[in-house]
Amino acid sequence: MDKFFAAPLRSLLLLAAVVGALPSFRAAAQDAASMELPSMPLHDPFILAYAPTKTYYLYTSNVPTLTETKRVGTMVYTSKDLKHWTKPKVVFAVPEGFWAEKGGWAPEVHAYHGKFYLLTTLHNDTKTIAQETPLGHATYMRGTIIAVADSPEGPFSPVKTDGPIAPDNFMTLDGTLFVDYSGKPWMVYAHEWLQVIDGTIEAVPLKADLSGSDGKPVSLFKASDAPWINEEAMPTAKGATYVTDGPELYRSKDGHLLMLWSSYEHQTDGISGSHYVQTQARSVSGELKGPWVQGEPLVKQDSGHGMLFTSFDGKLMMVLHRPFRQARGKLYEMHDAGDHLEVVRERTDLDGDGQ
Repeated sequence: MDKFFAAPLRSLLLLAAVVGALPSFRAAAQDAASMELPSMPLHDPFILAYAPTKTYYLYTSNVPTLTETKRVGTMVYTSKDLKHWTKPKVVFAVPEGFWAEKGGWAPEVHAYHGKFYLLTTLHNDTKTIAQETPLGHATYMRGTIIAVADSPEGPFSPVKTDGPIAPDNFMTLDGTLFVDYSGKPWMVYAHEWLQVIDGTIEAVPLKADLSGSDGKPVSLFKASDAPWINEEAMPTAKGATYVTDGPELYRSKDGHLLMLWSSYEHQTDGISGSHYVQTQARSVSGELKGPWVQGEPLVKQDSGHGMLFTSFDGKLMMVLHRPFRQARGKLYEMHDAGDHLEVVRERTDLDGDGQ
């Protein structure tokens, strides 16, 4: 071949090869930008299934190494299929000079009256409530804030800037939104065992715009009400403690009011020590104030902080984290049995090997 034509021809062939490879390059870039549950740091995960765009939003505490945002706050992964997730981005960062700048625990987002409301727990260990409790611990300001945005992708702005929603002399966490039959909004939360020894689940009424409390809290039940919890569950030098974590309310298909919550159980079946447990309770009256009866745990294996959502193909699902430390997200298909919930199966096709 003539050298005059050889160089241009080689260039054209190279250009054609590059153009032909673009779709595969593009697919590789998309794959590199996506994540799956087994590799995603997830503590206290919450999924909002947003029907208008058929998008799942998975909220968790900000991880600075993933988002390059160093402030405490909330990040979100998004997905169309519950298997492939975008890299996370920050939707809420605690403002400079806020009443608390630590924590960012247990974020969840709810659509309410045309807006989106983020609930997340912050704490300030320099604002002491009591120097010492019966357990020998100092207690300090810890509680759930509420922030608002026009989109599930934020940015979220706090509706109250001078303290948490629950009384600021209560050490609380894991607030969740519940709207009763009359349309009254409530925040249901866990009152810390660090302060009360036998942790409780409580509820405080909210103003219509969720900008603050609208009355005094009411106690729903205490951790030791669960018959499977024993004194060895969380032993300390000064006696047993009883933990309440992660409440979420769910109205079943036949009108029963159910609650997911988590605690610790002392296990002896080959795994010694105390382990996180996902459990449930039911309101006898069908109303928030109960009385509440406790069910058997749904998932053990050091699993908990379960949150429910309905997938776009109509399945009731639960997301939780396991193990408690270095947690990853696990997905379960659930069955609404009316007066209780049942696990159908773990979706290991979505969350990995199920460990």
